[in-house]
Amino acid sequence: MAIKYIKFVASRLIGTLVDTMVLWGLSSYIFSTYFGHYLVAPTISFEIAVFSNFLLSYYWVWHKRISTKNIKTFITRFAIFNISCVLGFIVKMAFLLLFEKLFGWDVVFCNLAALVISGIVNFVLAEFVVFKKRPSIIEPVNEMESLKNINY
Repeated sequence: MAIKYIKFVASRLIGTLVDTMVLWGLSSYIFSTYFGHYLVAPTISFEIAVFSNFLLSYYWVWHKRISTKNIKTFITRFAIFNISCVLGFIVKMAFLLLFEKLFGWDVVFCNLAALVISGIVNFVLAEFVVFKKRPSIIEPVNEMESLKNINY
């Protein structure tokens, strides 16, 4: 699980870079209003980063857990992943505000501390909800000989 967590952290660092670059591009070249800069651009950049994180999770971090890869499983897992990311964001914001109230830290330090907690929450959600191990419905029969021993 340690290797998986390291891959998870690496994928989230890439997601953070994607989020930052998209936000910078949108706020520098596309949107010029306060609403565009502080609501629309961050929402778009967050969702693009979520999709980037999902692709890395689906094809790299948890790829061995996905036995059937088709459009339906991709979309279903992405929807669940998206919800889990929003929950992680809510956890991050709650702890950011809590740390500010308790310790009076600068928002950047509160955010970094909150990211540690929300990162763990996001990993747990991905490990045990989004990409959880699914039991096999039917065990494959390797030999026809095993069927001969069945008593009717």
